[in-house]
Amino acid sequence: MEILQVAQHADDLDRAAAFYENLLGETAAARFDPPGLLFFNIGIGRLLLEKGAPSARVYLQVDDVAETVERLRGDGVKVVTEPHVIFTHQDDAIGPAGNDEWMAFIEDSEGNTVGLVSYEPRHDP
Repeated sequence: MEILQVAQHADDLDRAAAFYENLLGETAAARFDPPGLLFFNIGIGRLLLEKGAPSARVYLQVDDVAETVERLRGDGVKVVTEPHVIFTHQDDAIGPAGNDEWMAFIEDSEGNTVGLVSYEPRHDP
């Protein structure tokens, strides 16, 4: 099984479309308004932005968390939590062995908190 779709709340689909197009570097895959649905393809799954959906915590894997956060900060995006290492993977159980897992949190255009994650080779102090 794979996760097919995650729904996220969006009050304003135009504003949400602009935010996620900038974040993802992709245009929306589909829009149905009414009833107020906006879809983005992400990997093998979809992100659904919907007026009637509750807020969810979505985590997106990016190439470099620090670089992505700086780019978004330059665009005026609110950074909730700065990039930091949350875990070092000793094995491949939940991430690539020998890598630090970096994470940061931003606020999207609709007030939802979005996690950004990247893996970097471990840097010993």
